[in-house]
Amino acid sequence: MVNGKVGKLYLVGLGPGGEDLLTPRAVSVLRECDTVIGYHLYMRQVEDLLSGKERVAMELGQEMERANRAVELASSGQVVGVISSGDAGIYGMSGPVFLALSETGWNGASPQVETVPGVSAMQAAAALLGSPLMQDFCAISLSNLLTPWEAIERRLNAAAQGDFVVALYNPRSHRRDWQLLEARRIMMQHRLGDTPVGIVRDAFRPGQQVTVTDLAHLEEQVESVDMVTIVLIGNSTTYIQGGMMATPRGYEEKTASPGA
Repeated sequence: MVNGKVGKLYLVGLGPGGEDLLTPRAVSVLRECDTVIGYHLYMRQVEDLLSGKERVAMELGQEMERANRAVELASSGQVVGVISSGDAGIYGMSGPVFLALSETGWNGASPQVETVPGVSAMQAAAALLGSPLMQDFCAISLSNLLTPWEAIERRLNAAAQGDFVVALYNPRSHRRDWQLLEARRIMMQHRLGDTPVGIVRDAFRPGQQVTVTDLAHLEEQVESVDMVTIVLIGNSTTYIQGGMMATPRGYEEKTASPGA
């Protein structure tokens, strides 16, 4: 609180990119903000909502710098929006911001904090693929920049053994070009080669690409995968029908029709 004014921090999920998938609540709070902070490409997604506002645009890898600046401004009494693509609480800016708050000894009240949920990348990809997330599923990031690969490998093995549908975030980049193939190798130890796999790049954005394949042929698609791609690996009951990927609501047997 500064001069009797309590600042506010909004952690805003922008969804996958299209304006029609930006929630009305996200639009409302962004209009309320004094300052909006985010990765410069995400700032462009909401350019029309930022007129007259202070903007703090930073690069990838500067998440803690963004978080610290947001906390500093909100603690001075400003209304600050921190934006993430998808949902801010799923591999987004919520984590860095709460870490920055904890380092200041935040009391939970000043500044006020509100998370505005958005359509996650996993949900967007699933919608384009059909209905792959109908049973228990999990999300695993393949980025080992902040998490040791040994931990990621344990999670992949556990998910594969547990027959979870798996959404792979951050599957491949220029610097990390082997993790996706290693994840495939681990999955192949527990699942059949014909297990359906969906690859969605730039969901609901210009240049959107949707590919349905299987574990055995995933290697052929690796070059098309990057950091704006989500890879969804089905479980033992997931099937392909009409070129789309589906998991039944329960574990009842489902046999795809001939020619599917």
